[in-house]
Amino acid sequence: MGLTEWAYSLSESLLSDPLPRRWAHSLGVAKAARSLGAILGNDAEVLEAAAVLHDIGYSPAIAVTGFHPLDGARFLRDQEGADERVVRLVAHHSCALLEAEERGLRQELEGEFDLERPDLVDALLYSDMTTTPDGTRTTPAERLDEVVQRYGPDTIVGRFIQRAAPEIHAAAKRVEERMTLVSPGNQPM
Repeated sequence: MGLTEWAYSLSESLLSDPLPRRWAHSLGVAKAARSLGAILGNDAEVLEAAAVLHDIGYSPAIAVTGFHPLDGARFLRDQEGADERVVRLVAHHSCALLEAEERGLRQELEGEFDLERPDLVDALLYSDMTTTPDGTRTTPAERLDEVVQRYGPDTIVGRFIQRAAPEIHAAAKRVEERMTLVSPGNQPM
């Protein structure tokens, strides 16, 4: 079984029944990640696997700390022996260090999981922040507004996402610029 096939199967087994909306979001994030293949080369499969797995830490079957990036990454590392790069991407997806700080878990996250290459971190962040909770495409600005509205501006998630907004917009811009460089209209003749 290949990496992405395994990742889809595992994510579905953990999310589809208990959290169908989270499963739909994960499928949408994976689709967005797949659309970035032109800028990822050999790393496209790693990113797609991380994208479909990024929210498995919400699964009631594996949630321990209540901080889904940490719970998901620990499960992938300790129970699944997953590819280290996938684990690191899940651990640090979408500015997770800032949320970990809000939760008093930053030292644990940093101590256990190294950061992955910045271009892959950007690509996963972009994929997550351009996908609605229902799995459809959106803009980073609309996604940020939706998260703040859903959780409330004064909650842990609301505070974290507002702090993360400048980096989310910067990462989206970097990914979009990279995609522009490889678009058919920019190819040498």
